[in-house]
Amino acid sequence: MRALNRKLLRDLWRLWGQILAIALVVASGVALLVMSLSSIESLEGTTDAYYERYRFAEVFATVKRAPENLANRIADLPGVQAVQTRVVEFANLDIPGFEEPVIGQVVSVPERGAPLLNQLAIRVGRSVAPNRPDEVVVSEPFAEAHGLLPGDRLSATMNGKKRDLEVVGIALSPEFVYAIGPGALTPDEKRYGVLWMGREAMAAAYDLDGAFNDVSLSLLRGTVPDDVINRLDLLLEPHGGVGAVARKNQLSNWFLMNELQQLRSMAFILPSIFLAVAAFLSNMVLARLIATERAEIGLLKAFGYSNREIGWHYAKMVMAIAGLGVVIGWGAGVWLGRFNTELYGDFYRFPFLLFRPGPAVFVVSGLISLAATLLGSLGAVRQAVALPPAEAMRPPTPTAYRKGMLGGSAFWNWLDQPSRIIVRQLTRRPGRSLMTSVGIALSVAVLVSALQWLDSIDRIVESYFFETQRQDMTVGLFDAQSQTVLYDFEHMPGVLAAEPMRSVSVEFHAGPRTHRGSIEGIRPDASLQIVQDVNGRAIEPPPEGLVLSTMLADKLNVRAGQNVRVEVLEGRRPVVLVPVVDTFETYIGTPAYMHLTALNRVLKEPNTVGHVNLLVDSSYHSALFERLKETPDVSGVILRQAAIDKFHETLAETLLIFVSFFVVFACVLGFGVAYNNARIALSERGHELATLRVLGFTRVEISYILIGEIGALIIIGLPLGCVAGAGLAWIMSASFQTELYRVPVVIEPSTYGLSVLIVLAATLISAALVRLRLDRLDLIAALKVRE
Repeated sequence: MRALNRKLLRDLWRLWGQILAIALVVASGVALLVMSLSSIESLEGTTDAYYERYRFAEVFATVKRAPENLANRIADLPGVQAVQTRVVEFANLDIPGFEEPVIGQVVSVPERGAPLLNQLAIRVGRSVAPNRPDEVVVSEPFAEAHGLLPGDRLSATMNGKKRDLEVVGIALSPEFVYAIGPGALTPDEKRYGVLWMGREAMAAAYDLDGAFNDVSLSLLRGTVPDDVINRLDLLLEPHGGVGAVARKNQLSNWFLMNELQQLRSMAFILPSIFLAVAAFLSNMVLARLIATERAEIGLLKAFGYSNREIGWHYAKMVMAIAGLGVVIGWGAGVWLGRFNTELYGDFYRFPFLLFRPGPAVFVVSGLISLAATLLGSLGAVRQAVALPPAEAMRPPTPTAYRKGMLGGSAFWNWLDQPSRIIVRQLTRRPGRSLMTSVGIALSVAVLVSALQWLDSIDRIVESYFFETQRQDMTVGLFDAQSQTVLYDFEHMPGVLAAEPMRSVSVEFHAGPRTHRGSIEGIRPDASLQIVQDVNGRAIEPPPEGLVLSTMLADKLNVRAGQNVRVEVLEGRRPVVLVPVVDTFETYIGTPAYMHLTALNRVLKEPNTVGHVNLLVDSSYHSALFERLKETPDVSGVILRQAAIDKFHETLAETLLIFVSFFVVFACVLGFGVAYNNARIALSERGHELATLRVLGFTRVEISYILIGEIGALIIIGLPLGCVAGAGLAWIMSASFQTELYRVPVVIEPSTYGLSVLIVLAATLISAALVRLRLDRLDLIAALKVRE
């Protein structure tokens, strides 16, 4: 082993505490990167395999009623590989032991053999059998929420008739990875479920013998879905088609793809922070090590070692530190990646998970980490290489002391001698002091940006569920009905107020830009559901024209005063030009509103209503639920409080884990910065501190000088971290914006306080460890001076 390699091993052993602290910071960045990349790779691989294995369709369309022989013409369209016609309807379910109304989406499947497309992954039991019209297969999340097993029974109101159904199987489907009910934001397994029923039984129940109302297509490789969709829409238009959609816009897949996009955003923002701090720490340790080894470097050069060999020696030290961090990060990242993937797998209900991180995940994370630490220490290595041998073997030039700005001031005279030493040390090297405070600030910033998500979610709930929605429940109707139906609802048990609403599926066109969504029609005097932006500005729907969310307006690139072409996708399917009257900011979705009368005028259906918002006396809930279950026109019931609870439950599970990860990582970051600075200060100033002990300073005073310096830097870094945390939260908020959610930057004072306390705890632990080493300081060894 060469002499330089032996020296490297001795240095690594001597500095093991500082090296481990830096390696843990590197490991945090690597673990985050590996976790994110492996989760994305695994979820994408699982999704692709799931879709392929169970033949998830690529084009979806619904119609009012189309003859079965139309399927042959659809199959003849260029690029179409397979066609699956179905009957799909909604039903009201009555589950024993659950008093609230439950929405069931009933999908037909062949009684003989598997469907051509959108096949079922049977988890328990079997599929439906021929000549058994009351058999159903239920979705696994719904079955688990209600404790349903094969052999259990439930009641369903289908096409106005109540039927007793037998559960024969429990299944999952690629079509319902994200199973969300009508009008809901998150899956609610207790109040919405998917049922698969025999095609013949479904056709008989809904008067669709020899007909279908839903069709799915798979395409030949290389086929552009939009070309097929245009031809398919022409075929289905005479039969009440509402416009086909490609897989990318299919509801379940769209939610899943949005989630993966947010994971990609997180994969690059946060790991970069940890790796930047690791680079800073590496440079700090190496620069101070080189400063204390000036004589050794000079001797090595005098004995013939080249600049390249000296530089390579110190570069190897950085690579060893980074390598240790990479190995730890790989292990932690794989564990976290599997945990994160399983968490998403349980949420999206995949029947299997493929967690096999590819070599690219480890190569990319390793190379990025090594590059970051090497670049960060490049200045220190160049400093070692640039030292001429004669100058290196001379003692460093003594520091030029002079009276500082505070000298002679009342504040300076008020300070005791140890405090003056602390101030002198901080002001003597302001750049170094600032960088240490910046490292502490970054750990606070990471915590603030993570914890603020809880504040932001609370703000979203407050804005969406309380400020704009004041109803207790929303009742959906199977078909649009006259507004006289309000009279029936107003006289149901416990109903205090009832207001009409209409939601219509449309496609917006503005030049080359399009968006498929809906228009909500409400009355201008509505009090149960109002239009209001996030700043509290109430907006009254105008007599004519649209009010668009800013996200939708930006997507269409329109502003108030411009026109939008609206193509209605149901009923008579009118196409009209509607002016944009106003825009408003919202945190959820891309809503568009119109005056209810104006919307009905567009639809050529005066005085119709599709939903009814109800304000209800809570003591009458049970009686009202029973009445709604017996009302055949009711397609579903959405309870506001249940939606709030489910929203919190869904996000709380993922957010608390997410926040816990970053609390740990931020503690590692704060500990690493504080510990390294204190250990380096101890090694640099051991002679000085030992001299003070000999001169009569107590152990407490010596500890105060060293720890007080770190404490001052921490106090400077804490407010900087709060400001940086707000900036980082803004960057993360901007990167996480999707059509589904916009996360506001809301940071409560308690979030700042908690972040500061957590970082203080981590840095105090590091200070305590350094204090133990200081108590064991060998005065004789420290006072030895090299000649």
